[in-house]
Amino acid sequence: MSTPPPSAAGKKVTFRAKEASTCPVCQESHNREQILQGGGRLIAGSQTKELRRNYEKNKKFGRVNPLDYAVVTCPKCLFSSFSKDFNSLSGPEIQALKEKAEFRKQYITKILGPLDFSEDRNLASGAASHLLAIECYQLRLPTIAPTPKKAISSIRAAWYFGDLHEEFPHLGYNKVADLLYQKAATYYGMTLEYMQTGSEPVEQATGILGPDLDNNWGFDGVVFLNAYLTMKFRNEMAPDPEAQAKLLSRSKVPLAKLYGMGKASKGKPGPILDMSKELYEEYQSVLESLGGEK
Repeated sequence: MSTPPPSAAGKKVTFRAKEASTCPVCQESHNREQILQGGGRLIAGSQTKELRRNYEKNKKFGRVNPLDYAVVTCPKCLFSSFSKDFNSLSGPEIQALKEKAEFRKQYITKILGPLDFSEDRNLASGAASHLLAIECYQLRLPTIAPTPKKAISSIRAAWYFGDLHEEFPHLGYNKVADLLYQKAATYYGMTLEYMQTGSEPVEQATGILGPDLDNNWGFDGVVFLNAYLTMKFRNEMAPDPEAQAKLLSRSKVPLAKLYGMGKASKGKPGPILDMSKELYEEYQSVLESLGGEK
């Protein structure tokens, strides 16, 4: 695939941190790019059913998306991580990430073409940063709760590839987006399981669960997105009606609890309760068409 050109730079949107960050994997130093606050740079639009905040294109500054800067990426070895985990690597993790450095470069180049992470972020490098985060968290230890972070990175990457498809509809980025949504559904389901079993300290991810940056829906968002994505991609995730019924029955249980607790508590946020009610009714209807719950 060819590399999409970066979006128009417009006026100043970001700045470089004065203090350099040193990559714990390859020791490369770089000054992290960060978004400037205020000044009318962000124009918040609607929120989608995937709990994504849309941002309108800014006449003064062009395209602005704070998610471009949510992942720290080393411009040399492409180690990528949320900032809270960037310097918390163990010896075995460093070694595993070093060994995969060339793979990361080839992987990103194959999907998005050559990218330079020492330059300012754009739509393509924003997408790449979240893809790289998924790959890097595959090599992290359970002690930092990598699974919910892979779920967050997967759904954000899916959003980016949806945007890329709108910009470049002939490059097949919609297929990449669908695969990433399915990854997200799997990781969200695993996160719910680990919340019950304690296999990972998922509470460590509470502050970044999002899934977007303007409103952190926390574990309510995990429950809702697990149910939403499972319903949306049930045909791809389950090969036959009986398997689909089992899959949906599992996802319906936490959704029902979310909806039920929302009805009983005035403290539950209205938007996610309304969406949970609508999704719960869809679950009821689809499961009935599949022969009932399993």
